[in-house]
Amino acid sequence: MSVTHAAHHIEVTAEGLQEDLARLEVQKHALERELAAVVAHLGSVQRALGALQVLMSPTVQGTPVTSVTSVTPVTPVIPESGEEGGHKKYGKLTEQILDYFTEAGGADVRARDVAAALGRATDNGSINAVRSTLDRLVATSRVRRAGRGLYRAA
Repeated sequence: MSVTHAAHHIEVTAEGLQEDLARLEVQKHALERELAAVVAHLGSVQRALGALQVLMSPTVQGTPVTSVTSVTPVTPVIPESGEEGGHKKYGKLTEQILDYFTEAGGADVRARDVAAALGRATDNGSINAVRSTLDRLVATSRVRRAGRGLYRAA
C-alpha cells in the first residue's frame, strides 16, 4: 500500500470518527434531557402516591374517610432544556420523522434531506439532532439503515 493511499484511508477514517463523535454528543444531550424528564415525572408520581396514601388512611385530620369522590391528577413538569426544548419537542421530532417516512415510502434518504423536509435548519446541529433520532428509530426497528448515512422506512 502506498503512503498516499494509506494517508487517504487515515483521512477517511478520521472524518468518519468526527461524524460519529458529533452524533454521539447530540445523542448524549438528548438522553440527558430524557433522563431529566423521567426524573421529573418520577417526582410527580411519588408526590401523587403520597397524597393518595393520605386519602386512603382511615382518617384525614381526625375525620373518618368514607369515600373519595375525586382526585386531582398531577401533571408532571417537564424541564425546558437544549435547542429542542426538552422532552416534548424530542417526542414531536420523532413523530415528524415517522410521518415523513410514511410519506416517503421506500425511498433512501439522508438525515440532511429529512431535516430539510421538516423545515428544520440545515446546520450541523439540527442535522445531527435528526441523525440521532434516526439512529434511535433504527435501534427500535422503526426505521431501517439502507447504507452509510442512508435511512429507509421499516
